[in-house]
Amino acid sequence: MFYSPWYFLLLLIVPWMAWRLFAPRRRRAVRFSSLKIAQQMTPTLRQRLIWLPNALTMAAIVFLIVGIARPREGREQTVAESEGIAIEMVVDRSGSMQAMDFQVDGEHVDRLTAIKKVAGEFVMGSDGHELEGRFSDLVGLITFAGYADGETPPTLDHTFLVSQLNNASIVTTRNEDGTAIGDAISLAVEKLNALDARQKQKVQSKVIILLTDGENNAGQLEPVQAAELAATMGIKVYTIGVGTKGQAPVPVTDAFGRQRIQWMPVNIDEETLTKVAEVTGGKYFRATDTDSLANIYAEIDQLEKTKVEAKHFVDYRELAVQSYAGPISVPPLLLIAFVLLAARLVLQQTWLRELTS
Repeated sequence: MFYSPWYFLLLLIVPWMAWRLFAPRRRRAVRFSSLKIAQQMTPTLRQRLIWLPNALTMAAIVFLIVGIARPREGREQTVAESEGIAIEMVVDRSGSMQAMDFQVDGEHVDRLTAIKKVAGEFVMGSDGHELEGRFSDLVGLITFAGYADGETPPTLDHTFLVSQLNNASIVTTRNEDGTAIGDAISLAVEKLNALDARQKQKVQSKVIILLTDGENNAGQLEPVQAAELAATMGIKVYTIGVGTKGQAPVPVTDAFGRQRIQWMPVNIDEETLTKVAEVTGGKYFRATDTDSLANIYAEIDQLEKTKVEAKHFVDYRELAVQSYAGPISVPPLLLIAFVLLAARLVLQQTWLRELTS
């Protein structure tokens, strides 16, 4: 592209200049009785190239006109600046998560399996529930039962995080079982606060998403106390109560080693979970099936949006004064013009010099 293409109108004078330079000129002559001998002589190389200085002049003029038209090579670039959100997903894996009251692709699954699917889509994106993914956000994972365990610190490596989530399993031993909600929230607060010291990316806000199907019965810290700690640190907590209301089908093993489904009462401390969310400025949700769980994640996805600002600019290379590095490297056009003029001057003053009287 050219910044000042109107300068190409100057090319209209090139034919006139060519006529002026190459048109035969009337010169004084000496009369000879016959030119037959002169016509039989072979022209020398110098005579054959006597036109070269004028041709170099014309080429230099063309390059000068193209140069002042300012040919430019534009390279558009985009710089994106994002203020991401740091998210800690806190997932219950206590024994009660074995309840088979959720469905995935038409098959009954336990609660943890449903959480893995929907939480993975929340992080990586899904067209089915209009989840775009949290690609600019730091996401960490904490699982808990009788105690809280930090699986993955907040990271942008979401593929690794989802793999760790999929590897999480429901506890099977009594000494590990329990529901330490307060300790899990406290650990999530600790992980998010540690970002301020080690993370260079600007974090717009910090969020905890807690999923549990029970009530706090283990650990050292009460959930509301942990929520107050989170509020002091400016961390928002979204709580999700997972499971049907009333009774839920739970697989149990009988005395003969056979597995069967037994309906057991469901007890979720919704009052405490609501209080935890309110203290921190978050919100409490109740997920009774896979679709409602997905809709909850979609709502949280809309509530916590990442601020991304993209700046577009074009970096121009002025080919009149800068070289072009394409399939063929071309020096600056003005340099070519000056080289042609210099060559013309040297030739006209030396080898191709014309003697006039």
